[in-house]
Amino acid sequence: MGRVDPVVSDDRPVTDPARKADELCALLASYLEPEQVEFVHRAYRFGAEAHRDQRRLSGEPYITHPLAVAKILAEMRMDHQSVTAAILHDVIEDTPTAKEQVAREFGEEVAELVDGVSKLTQIDFKSKAEAQAENFRKMVLAMSKDIRVILIKLADRLHNMRTIWVMAPPKRRRIARETLEIYAPIAQRLGINTMRVELEDLGFAALYPMRYRVLKEKLRRQRGARGETLEQVRKMVEARMAEANLNGIVIGREKHLWSIYQKMRTKNQDFQDIFDVYGLRVIVDSVDACYRVLGLLHGLYKPKPGRIKDYIAIPKANGYQSLHTSLIGPRRIRIEAQVRTHEMDKMADSGIAAHWMYKENEQVSSTAQARAREWIKGLMEMQRSTVNPLEFIESVKVDLQPDEVYVFTPKGDIMKLPRGATVIDFAYAVHSDVGDACIAAMVDHRLTPLRTALNNGQTVEVITAPGARPNPAWLDFVVTARARAAIRQSLKRLKGEAAVSLGRRLLEQSLSALGRSLDTLPEDQLQAVLGSLSLPSLEALLEEIGLGQRMPWLVAQRLTGVSQELDTAHPARHGQRLVIRGTEGAVVTFARCCHPIPGDPIVGFASAGRGVVVHHRDCANVREYRNHPDKWIDVQWETQVRGEFPVVLAVDVVNRRGVLAELAATISDTESNIESVTLDEKEGMITTIRFTISVHDRVHLARVMRRLRVLSSVIRITRRRA
Repeated sequence: MGRVDPVVSDDRPVTDPARKADELCALLASYLEPEQVEFVHRAYRFGAEAHRDQRRLSGEPYITHPLAVAKILAEMRMDHQSVTAAILHDVIEDTPTAKEQVAREFGEEVAELVDGVSKLTQIDFKSKAEAQAENFRKMVLAMSKDIRVILIKLADRLHNMRTIWVMAPPKRRRIARETLEIYAPIAQRLGINTMRVELEDLGFAALYPMRYRVLKEKLRRQRGARGETLEQVRKMVEARMAEANLNGIVIGREKHLWSIYQKMRTKNQDFQDIFDVYGLRVIVDSVDACYRVLGLLHGLYKPKPGRIKDYIAIPKANGYQSLHTSLIGPRRIRIEAQVRTHEMDKMADSGIAAHWMYKENEQVSSTAQARAREWIKGLMEMQRSTVNPLEFIESVKVDLQPDEVYVFTPKGDIMKLPRGATVIDFAYAVHSDVGDACIAAMVDHRLTPLRTALNNGQTVEVITAPGARPNPAWLDFVVTARARAAIRQSLKRLKGEAAVSLGRRLLEQSLSALGRSLDTLPEDQLQAVLGSLSLPSLEALLEEIGLGQRMPWLVAQRLTGVSQELDTAHPARHGQRLVIRGTEGAVVTFARCCHPIPGDPIVGFASAGRGVVVHHRDCANVREYRNHPDKWIDVQWETQVRGEFPVVLAVDVVNRRGVLAELAATISDTESNIESVTLDEKEGMITTIRFTISVHDRVHLARVMRRLRVLSSVIRITRRRA
């Protein structure tokens, strides 16, 4: 083909693919070598042939979409391989073309990019949400190898949003919501502000069309008077900068509609109450000039306290740098002002794309690359520790929230965390081992609860202890995806270890009833049973037994080849009793219906996924298990049980002032903790108060009940269970 002629013929329809391809190549010729432009045009011919019989919902030839995606990347001055992959990004997914064929024609690198963007179409998913989550996971894996995958995907999504109106309303809303929740925040995280703003406004228009139109009209009406005021301010700033010999550009800017709408929602304000719709952007030559301009602005107009932010000294997670201030302008109009250098402005608009757009400024591009790779590294850690794809994508959505707080380590290092992050989030941001071993924390040298939300400028010191374990309750208040994934992974690992230990005890007791033990079983016999059960190891078998997914006596019979009739009179007796120590962890749970405590007669039941559930023998729910004797497990308390166990007491009292405080003080004196209290009106002056308290055993409970019974206000006290 040779060098592409940048002159495009005008006698072809504007939707003609060949014309669009020539326009694309003319754009590429402005910054790429001729052989690279020819490489892209060859990809167009290949893609046009592959999509020959396909059309979009609009009726256009399908190839017009990949060409439009490629043009978006060309406008970002991306390399020829990215643009080629954009043209071919649907050939693997939507045509019979194989990845290997793309690799033969255009190289392995282009083929990997195309494959990274392609959806998983060969797998049947249970729901659209699961398909979306799994495809996103696949894309993250591809991103970890080549960051250009996400840039192609963002360009693809941008063109789809530009042409979304041909779709049915339900699909339109689904895609718009996905764009606002995932793709626009990703563009923001990568610092590609121009693309992020367009994605947000297009998503807003598609998801809430009426709200979009109303807000757009209100903004149009307001533009006149406030626009004039902004122009006055802009000229005043320009004049003052000239007096101070400061070279720069002063630009008036307008908040985009989605940003205004979000502010109205989060602050519960009407449109007329939003005063920072308009703002100024001042672009200067140096960092020193940025701070001088900030002082000049504050000399001209009064700044609003608490609204000055220095993102130059402490850049945002996506590398964004700028000085922000909020000014009270003429007619008391609030004006948001941003001050930055030319390099910072390029970075703010292009983000990671600056690596390809502005190669002459290696500092800008390498900073963007480093921050993007750090973020992707965090995504990969989440991906490895999260089995469920839906859980993974929800974690990513949380991680993409842009608001941040900056806190200090005891050594003075700055750490960035999302708004609302707690001490536990901080601990896991330092290291997962620090988070797992965290038992307390000092915030600004004061002991602070672990659920405390952190604020800007605080110094946080984590206190750890050897052998400490993460608490499942932490999942209720942590906000970072990294902390949530690490806690779940640790709990899963601990549960797995506890399940293996319990499974070994259960299997040993069943083998003991048959006169055998694990140590005496022939290795070939054990391996044969593991093979027949499709399990990789003895630990996997023990874990399934401990989690209640396999019955220990049935496994024991398979391992020994000995069959034994079930004792229906005493169905749980298949060997020695399982001794409950109270330290088994999550694989032994105590039923909430009857709250068994040490000293109570108990019986255990194998429950899939939960391990052994222990009930009081007189619990009403035990009747449900009468017809399932194979799930009974004979259990007994160890002589010295450690831990505290909840129990419910119903106390009938005379309803008078101070009675609840008297009861609570008495319970506290017996070294018992009150977990919850509920009150029921009954017979006028008589009230029933239900306490859930923690006790060590039946002896401790008896002591509590005796102390309560002697109180003059107490009429009757009973222990409640189902």
